[in-house]
Amino acid sequence: MEMKDIQKELSSNPYPGRGIIIGRSADGESAAIAYFIMGRSENSRNRIFVEDGNGIKTQAFDPAKLIDPSLIIYSPVLVLNQNTIVTNGDQTDTIYDYMKRGKTFEAALRTRTFEPDKPNFTPRISGLVDVDGEYKLSILKSAEGNSDSVHRYFFEYDSPISGQGHFIHTYEGDGNPLPSFEGEPTLVQISGTIDEFTNTVWNNLNEANKVSLFTRFINIKTGVVNTRIKNKNQVN
Repeated sequence: MEMKDIQKELSSNPYPGRGIIIGRSADGESAAIAYFIMGRSENSRNRIFVEDGNGIKTQAFDPAKLIDPSLIIYSPVLVLNQNTIVTNGDQTDTIYDYMKRGKTFEAALRTRTFEPDKPNFTPRISGLVDVDGEYKLSILKSAEGNSDSVHRYFFEYDSPISGQGHFIHTYEGDGNPLPSFEGEPTLVQISGTIDEFTNTVWNNLNEANKVSLFTRFINIKTGVVNTRIKNKNQVN
């Protein structure tokens, strides 16, 4: 698979929706994670990321403008022991609860389907990073917009390569209805420090549509975590 330039992947797409990037830092020392959200409606844009224990949650920037919290307020990141779960919806809780009971990432997601936001039927994207930096990604999507049929895809990445990662997002681009992501997660380059990585992602998201970004580097040997959060609705 050809490795893509993450700057071009992001800057050339006005609306990838919500996205997850997971991989290994260029120096090989850390697992690298990014999760971003975008929005077209006032309700979707009225959000920020806030830290919540070892994870994060979405929160209304202006509570008075919050219309429907059902698909926009959730915990994108939860940490269970030495596993980091990152998703674009409340399936974060499903994965956490299943794994806490000794079950698997895959078993949890087999109980879930795409979002009920007709006509888009937004895919549910999920990632899991374990203690040694190996990771998994998943997407649950409708069968070409058929609300009665779900396709579940799982991808495993053992022995990650330094400076490389995989990028999955909800939409191929803008549209009405929004076209779901297609194919395998995209192989992308991960370079620089956490601040450089954060700025690369944030600065190449569409200015009108970007809302929030979370990034994290987890040192493979020590478990030390470094986190960054960018919110368009706040000065960072």
